Amino acid sequence: MESAAIFYKDKKAGTLYKMDSGYEFLYEENYLKDPASLPVSLSLPLQKEPYRSTRLFPFFEGLLPEGWLLRLTCSTAKIDQNDKFHLLLHTGLDPVGAVKILPLEQ
Repeated sequence: MESAAIFYKDKKAGTLYKMDSGYEFLYEENYLKDPASLPVSLSLPLQKEPYRSTRLFPFFEGLLPEGWLLRLTCSTAKIDQNDKFHLLLHTGLDPVGAVKILPLEQ
């Protein structure tokens, strides 16, 4: 299992896990307790239960580069174009918007 810390405006909001069966996103308990916290996406409302999917959640997939930038990024970083999780880890430090993705050490 691999994982990534998901930050919203420099505050750790949750963790994204990549497992053999797919993906899981879980909000941090402290993030949920903060009344000022907002969901990282409208498609992932705040909740205690983990979100599960057999494929990368569309919100996170939407943060990935496309077209020529995707090809350039994959070529430079030596990442398979279909390896969306590692692409997200590679590009997640400086995505468009308020969400940042950092790899977690296992």
